[in-house]
Amino acid sequence: MSSSDGLPPPQPGHLTRLTKRVSFLYLEHMSIDRDNGGIFARDERGKHPIPAASLAVLLLGPGTSITHAARHLASDTGMTMVDVGEEGVRYYTHGRPLSTSTRLLQAQARAFANERTRLKVARDMYLKRFPGEDVAKLSMSDLRLREGRRVKALYQQHAKRTGVRWDGRVYDPKDFGGGDPINRALSVATTCLYGVTHAVIVALGLSPGLGFVHTGRYPAFVWDIADLYKADIALPVAFDVVAEGCEDIPREVRYRMRDTFAACRLIERCIGDLQDLLLPGSDIEEVLEAERVYLWDDKVGQVDGGVAYVGEPWEDEDP
Repeated sequence: MSSSDGLPPPQPGHLTRLTKRVSFLYLEHMSIDRDNGGIFARDERGKHPIPAASLAVLLLGPGTSITHAARHLASDTGMTMVDVGEEGVRYYTHGRPLSTSTRLLQAQARAFANERTRLKVARDMYLKRFPGEDVAKLSMSDLRLREGRRVKALYQQHAKRTGVRWDGRVYDPKDFGGGDPINRALSVATTCLYGVTHAVIVALGLSPGLGFVHTGRYPAFVWDIADLYKADIALPVAFDVVAEGCEDIPREVRYRMRDTFAACRLIERCIGDLQDLLLPGSDIEEVLEAERVYLWDDKVGQVDGGVAYVGEPWEDEDP
């Protein structure tokens, strides 16, 4: 029950653990409201209950509306909500993150702030795209050159496979219609990837602005993570759609990307990759859930919160 009923909101320890929650639920063209102690969605077929207390993330697609009371209860149950485009291919905004712990965010900030660890994450990102190579001693300049050659070869391979003419990745962000068919298709496919990866990043409580390869502009980290999947998902979809001569390229690319996301379980894959990059070997449930609050300490890292640290009386203080 929400605190708006006069009852205190549930405490973190009373909520369903993340391991036992349904991961994601996507809704579109529905109105969402509160009914006593629960949340429901309504469309022309009737009324559908939403298991807010046992749901991790609710993705609100086109045509959805939600009341303030429903949002309030959703927040109390620990369910996060992300406003997205059709089937999650675009990210718009979000509410509270899925995580109650900041461990993953702190790991991101620590790795970002140190040149050595930042370079390590960048190397690990490269290996996720092109495994089996020795990059242990490569600088960022070396990584950019090697990645550039690999990606150029991938474009050429797909062009040869599909028979689509390829003159390079040339486009004007302010003039989408001015590009050739394959560059338009690639732009749409990439935008779809940005939507899903952005939604996952904010749902986990990470900062979209702290990128390891991209930097200086929000959302740099989204571009980093989306790049992990361009070769496997965006390139083949874009070249296939153009090769088939589809009349409405943007629409067809969005549909194909949507179906591919579902088939390859991209959201789960993205969560696993973020964990591997920032806190390898950790338990994702322990990383995201925190039932205690700590105080930062410059000597030992952290100490227990909720404790009165009185110590010995000061010399000028009455005992």
